[in-house]
Amino acid sequence: MSASNPKVFVKENRLPSSIDQTFTTCQLELLNYFKSRRFLIMLAIALISAGLMTAAVAYYGASSFGKTVLSFYSSTWGFSATYIMIFGGFFFGGDAISGEFQNKTGYFLVTNPVKRSSIYIGKWLAAFIASCIIFGIFSTIDFGNTVYYFGERAISAQFGEAMLFSIIYLVAVLGFTFFISSLFKSSSVSILVSAVLLIFGFTVIEDFMYAIAHIEPWFLITYGAEIITNILTVPYPAHTVIVTSSNAVEKAGGATYTQYVATVPEGIIIFLSYFIVTMVLGLILFEKREFN
Repeated sequence: MSASNPKVFVKENRLPSSIDQTFTTCQLELLNYFKSRRFLIMLAIALISAGLMTAAVAYYGASSFGKTVLSFYSSTWGFSATYIMIFGGFFFGGDAISGEFQNKTGYFLVTNPVKRSSIYIGKWLAAFIASCIIFGIFSTIDFGNTVYYFGERAISAQFGEAMLFSIIYLVAVLGFTFFISSLFKSSSVSILVSAVLLIFGFTVIEDFMYAIAHIEPWFLITYGAEIITNILTVPYPAHTVIVTSSNAVEKAGGATYTQYVATVPEGIIIFLSYFIVTMVLGLILFEKREFN
């Protein structure tokens, strides 16, 4: 190479792209989860739940939990799956943002040339992956039990659909818990609010909508979650069901009310709507809030 015409290689100095920042945040947050007690607690909850169900089926017999594959799945997996999603939501997402304010760690994050949107999305992805790992372990154990008792019949299209709906539900739950986490600067408060709403609050509101207001609770995420277990019923339940009141006084008068059952398209729309709206609102709050 001629000295008068040297070929100079210049290393370009540039900031990582938004995608690189997002995945770096995700990797670091996942590492924190795997080292934390909360991941071990969630893993213990999943293993204990699956273990107790396995022991119960072995003791009482598979027929006690369902005569068919789908009814067996509905008894052993369907009810617990939604709670695994909820627990994953507030364990991994309940303080994902509020913890940055409470522990003052967010101050050091935002002073670096890292976009807040990359931090927010990276944390969400880490919470989603951690929750999926726990959910996958729980579902694998239940699937193994079903294969043991029902053989090849355990492979069911409806169970595959229920798994898919569960993942979409998890996406919505994490969007919601991240939004709640963005509202508060206290980790304990954000986790408590998320847990109370997802476990009790929405259920109470749903019962009120049925018995008092007599309207379909299409705006509640827990209402949409019914498709996870309902898809395991053949044929799929009717959209409306007439229910007799459990109140003794009202029963004497023959009081009844209409209970609604979410359709599959309706449930998916509820999940996606919750995810989009809460993720956008949560990100806006995180972008505007100041770290002191």
